[in-house]
This record gives sequence, structure tokens and C-alpha cells, in this order.
Amino acid sequence: MPLRALSLVLLCTVTLAACAPAVVPPPEQSGELVVVTRSGPTTYYFDADDQPVGFEHDLVTAFAARQGWKTRFIVVDTLEELLAAVAAGRAHLAAAGLTADDGWRARHAFGPTYGQVKVWVACRQVVMPVARIGDLDGLRVEVVAHSPQAEHLRFLAQRETGLDWHAMPVAGAEELLERVDLGLADCALSDSDSLAIARNFHPNLRPAFILQSAQPQAWLLQRGLQLRFERELAAFFAELQQSGELVRLRERYFGHVTRLREADVAGILERRGTLLRELRPHFHEAQRETGIDWRLLAAVGYQESQWDAHATSPTGVRGLMMLTAQTADHLGVENRLDARESILGGARYIVMLRDSLPADIAEPDRTWLALAAYNLGMGHVYDARRLARRLGKDADAWMDMKDVLPLLARPSHAGRLRHGYARGGEARAFVENVRIYYDILSKYEPPYREMDWF
Repeated sequence: MPLRALSLVLLCTVTLAACAPAVVPPPEQSGELVVVTRSGPTTYYFDADDQPVGFEHDLVTAFAARQGWKTRFIVVDTLEELLAAVAAGRAHLAAAGLTADDGWRARHAFGPTYGQVKVWVACRQVVMPVARIGDLDGLRVEVVAHSPQAEHLRFLAQRETGLDWHAMPVAGAEELLERVDLGLADCALSDSDSLAIARNFHPNLRPAFILQSAQPQAWLLQRGLQLRFERELAAFFAELQQSGELVRLRERYFGHVTRLREADVAGILERRGTLLRELRPHFHEAQRETGIDWRLLAAVGYQESQWDAHATSPTGVRGLMMLTAQTADHLGVENRLDARESILGGARYIVMLRDSLPADIAEPDRTWLALAAYNLGMGHVYDARRLARRLGKDADAWMDMKDVLPLLARPSHAGRLRHGYARGGEARAFVENVRIYYDILSKYEPPYREMDWF
């Protein structure tokens, strides 16, 4: 049975009534935390290994593990369904990147604030300049139905009589932003996290202006939960804040999403339909050999050469994966300008670098550090790790290391490094760009399963 089919034991996506009893028992009694959420890059989705991940998923599972509970996720299609599930007692809480302004807090029970977002008005590039609410008159503006932002627009429409806004029955802003990109709407309201990610998939989106600043994010709680539950929840988030784990988790999912220019996004989307079509079998072969997700390898290749098999730099690195002559010889690559050889060689090199790092470095930090070494050399990465420890930072965490790498170019540090000066800022940019390209390819390209090859 496929993994996705097995996951349906824990994940319900059809009807709430079929997924859970009318009212779920308290988690203290059942040992199970039932959570309603929505599918999306800021909340809950499946990774290349068909495993559930996401910022909200990881927060929920960490809280449940602290209590010794299992978790069950219910995924819904609209915000109305999400609110109804909690109100009817079919879920203990909703974890879906919800904003909890004063009006909503007065009518619903919320947990502690764990983040803040801005509410943006985002429009298509072709729409005339929009800088304030009055500029939206005559344009089709969409907002998530039943959201605090919909209530805010309803209030604004009382004095902005030309405001043509539409409450859409969706779960989050991602679908609205896609509709704007496709020309089905002129503008949409979105939280800053969703907009930052969506701009890497939809280059026609343009942030117009901020409608609301510093909106708190929190979990929506079922009324009547035991006071102990709320105390444990408050202690959990306080501990995450204190330990820095909450910042690290945000870095994992959002720390890289604002680097690319519109031209970079348009470029990879265009070449995906041309160059990548011919290269895809080679990337699949590299995944079969190394176990590295082919889309990550393709992201590295795009960052290095824009998938140009004949790329050459002034420093002598050549080919699609831009290998040096020495590295190519070590990896058995006879012709660096042969796309297949270059891709296989680059994949082997990433594995070699990853395996040379200390075994206790966890993923995905291990891969990001290996990619920094791909760009900079492992000697300089070890220098950066030693420097990180001297500065009191975590040498195993990409969140800390990406701040340390640019210091390798400073004279005050370079003279004390075993391998001397290095352009560590370029390595940081290399990794962050690869992460975004990987996100883009993961959205549009299916994962490769070896069984699909037969």
C-alpha cells in the first residue's frame, strides 16, 4: 500500500463527519490531540518522502510529544470548515497560521501568540499603481471568507463605496494569490508569510501596500479545554521562545523565501518547460544513485549554470554543475561538458561533502552546510564552524552558520582562519537561492520514485 494511502489513517481530507466522532474526548483522556489545519507551504504539506511536514505541523507534533500524546490532523478546504470543526468539538485546536486580532479574540478562544505577520494587499504587475485603499476602487479584490481581514474590509467598505471586494470560500491566502497571478482577480489580501512564498512561484505578483501591521498569530482553541491544557500550551511556547527553537523553526520554513528577484523566478519557470525536460532523466538517474531528491540536484544545477551544460567560469569551473577539474577527476567525470556526467558527478560530490560533516548534524542543516562547502570548499566551512563556536553560536545550525559565513571575508577574522580569506557571503547566497529553487521545483515537479522507472 502506498505511503500516502497509509497516511489516511491519521489524515482526513474528505468530510469531517467521516473522520472523527461528534465531539472528541479531551487529549488528557484519549492520549490523542486532534488538530484541524489547511494544506499549504506555511502550514502542512507532504515532503519528497511522503511525510507530513510544515511549520504548523512541526509545532503541533512538538507540543503533543511534550505531553506524550499522539496527533491526528484533519485537513479542510475552507476557513469556515476549520472554524466549525473547533466550535463543534471535532478538533481540540486549529493550527493554520491564523491571525488573532482583538475582534477575533473577543469571540474565540486563542492560545498564546507565537508570531506576527503583516497583512498585505498584493496585485498583478499589470494593474495600475496601488498605494492606498482608495486606489482599489473599481478593482476586483479578494479575501479569505470568514477571516479577520474580511471583517476589516467590510468595515472599510462603509466609507470606501467603490471598493469591490469578494469573500472567497478558501482555507488560506495561497489560492487567492494564485488567482491574482492568473488574472482571475486584480488584488488579494494576504499575510506576509504566504505572500513571500507565493512570489517565488508567481512572478507577476506585486506587494502593493500594507493594510494591517503586526497581526498576532495563535492557535484557535476548543472552548472548555481543561485549564491544565492552556497552562501546558503557555509553558510550551514560552520554552520555545526562550530556547530559540521557535526562531530555528521559522528559519527552516521561512528563512530563505525573500532572496530571489522576479527575473530569477521567471527564469527557472521558463527553463523548466524547455531545458529541464531533456535533463530530467539525468537528474532521476542521479537520485537513484545517491538518494538525493532530484529536484534538489536540479536546483543546484540551476543556481550554478541555469542548466547550461557548456557553462564555463573565469576560474576554470565548467559544466552544468560547475565542477573544477580536480573535483571532476576525483569523481570520475571524464567530460565536464557532458550534462549527464556533470549531474552525476555533482550529486556524488554533494554526498561526499555531506558524509564528511560530523554525524550529529541533523537534517536539513547537514545538507545546507554541505551545499555551502560545494560552493566554498569544506576547509572554509570548517573555518566557519570554528569561528561560530568562538562567537558562541551553534556550528551545527544553518540559522547561525549563514550569519557567520560572511565574516570569513572580514580582515579582522580572515587572518586568524586556518584557510584564510573566503567569500562566505557568496556561499550563503548560493545555499539560500538553492533552497528557494528547490521549493519552486517541489511545487511544480513531482517527486521521483524508483518504482516509476519500471
